[in-house]
Amino acid sequence: MNSKLDHPPAGAPNSKLKGKAFKFGDDISTDLICPGRYFHLRSNLPELAKHLLEDADPEFASRMKPGDFVVGGKNFGLGSSREHAPTIIKLSGISAVLAKSFARIFYRNAINVGLPVIFCDTDSIDPGDELEVNLSAGKAVNLTKDETLPFSPLPPVMTTILSEGGLVAHIKKHGDFEL
Repeated sequence: MNSKLDHPPAGAPNSKLKGKAFKFGDDISTDLICPGRYFHLRSNLPELAKHLLEDADPEFASRMKPGDFVVGGKNFGLGSSREHAPTIIKLSGISAVLAKSFARIFYRNAINVGLPVIFCDTDSIDPGDELEVNLSAGKAVNLTKDETLPFSPLPPVMTTILSEGGLVAHIKKHGDFEL
């Protein structure tokens, strides 16, 4: 699996994210994202990332490429508060998660680790559709279907945090909140 760590930050101003959609349903739990039976790998996140979403789609980790998107339905990231779930999504190279709704703790953890999470209507997105997302403009374009999916643009403070790699990286850089 390739890593997105050498790619430009997702929240950088005017950054456009582009990749293929991997669609999952409603109620994708943190245990589906990061199977509990691999908890012993929590100190080896690159190894843990090799098992990303394997209980929902056993071939997902081998088929996705850096820059692709995870697309969910309602309540994406429910379950435990393990921050390993958004961390391994980001580490695997997924550029953003789009879903109708997110579990609060997952959403907060995703921003903290620098993973863009976008609320939008995902019903018309099919697996394999090519998407282009502009976080600052609040626009996701399904290039396969020539369809625009609007969403509320992320606040500037959030795009700043994402562009710096997450809240921890932001605080390390500034020594405090520079919001």
